[in-house]
Amino acid sequence: MLVWGIFIAFIILFLALDLGIFNRTPHVIKTKEAAIWTTIWITVALSFSGVIYWLFQPGGLIENPTELTPQLAVLKYITGYLIELSLSIDNVFVIAVIFSSFKIPQKYQHEVLFYGILGAIVFRALMIFFGVALINKFDWIIYVFGAFLLITAFRMLFHKEEEFDPKKSKMFRFLKKLFPISYKMEGDKFFIKRMGIRAATPLFVALIIIELTDILFALDSIPAILAITSDPFIVFSSNILAILGLRSMYFLISRMLTKFRYINYSLVVILAFVGVKMILSHNVEIPEWLSLGVIGVSLVAGVIASMIIPDPKPSVVEED
Repeated sequence: MLVWGIFIAFIILFLALDLGIFNRTPHVIKTKEAAIWTTIWITVALSFSGVIYWLFQPGGLIENPTELTPQLAVLKYITGYLIELSLSIDNVFVIAVIFSSFKIPQKYQHEVLFYGILGAIVFRALMIFFGVALINKFDWIIYVFGAFLLITAFRMLFHKEEEFDPKKSKMFRFLKKLFPISYKMEGDKFFIKRMGIRAATPLFVALIIIELTDILFALDSIPAILAITSDPFIVFSSNILAILGLRSMYFLISRMLTKFRYINYSLVVILAFVGVKMILSHNVEIPEWLSLGVIGVSLVAGVIASMIIPDPKPSVVEED
């Protein structure tokens, strides 16, 4: 429990520094700033593998019921981190559409994502806790998770691109039934009072829809990471550190989404591979280095294909 407490305190400290000092004043996150913070978060996440190595030493500070070696624990951590990071790309696209739909000014987008991350941490922790408990109690549940990932990969492969309109979504219609909604912004306020009625601003609506969509995306990413390991600390730490880097990554790659046209195929390969691994887990042992290699090669191939294959429908991308 000591290790968990220190890790959570570390996350709270970083979040407090983020909003309380570095981003105290709302401002537009430029590409250079986003690149710096993305580099910082990736460095922190990869450096944390050293902590994982130390924690999983024989007689280390953390419970190790599966008796993972330090080397294997590090491999599982990095693989889980890359899975969550790669599956977050779809999340970035949806967040961009939500911000555009509700006309959220760029200078307030970071604050919305900040509170969105807080909610995501809580929901992910609950899903990881129950997911690990299910796998430990019911061996057969891993087949269910594997089949679910294969179905998700199949649907992603043959899904026709359609414009996602948050204002026409069931989530938005549900929110309108819960409380009055104002379509006017008033600084960075989440609620305003008009004619004696307290109404939610577009900032709050965007935040709630982002939270709900993140839960839907977690239904893919959590089972995918559980295919790598059922160790709760490795799953939680790799997942949360990937999510923390998502905010800066959003401001870095949301402006370049049209350039990565083939990255979806990378995600299909990753989900399908992990799904097959889960289904075969009781009969065939797939080495961790192979899992890491498949994920890495899939992502690199998607990026390279997007760069070298001409876009049949070129679009103008705004530069920062």
